[in-house]
Amino acid sequence: MDKVTCFAFFLYQTSKSQDIKDIAVQLLNGDVSIRDLKRNVNFQADLLLAESSFRKNKINKNQVQKFAEEFMLLEV
Repeated sequence: MDKVTCFAFFLYQTSKSQDIKDIAVQLLNGDVSIRDLKRNVNFQADLLLAESSFRKNKINKNQVQKFAEEFMLLEV
């Protein structure tokens, strides 16, 4: 799993806020970047938690894959 997909998954799973979940889906689909989120004060804390979880390697690859399959938009 790539870093962006894992960050999006962690953001989506750890937040109760619908705004954060929407941002996580946008991150997954490339509509927003990690750099953009780091600049936004409203998302810095959530992004820091996602980054920490990623570094600790607390990744269930099956759950990340299911998340990506459910929310990734494919253009044909």
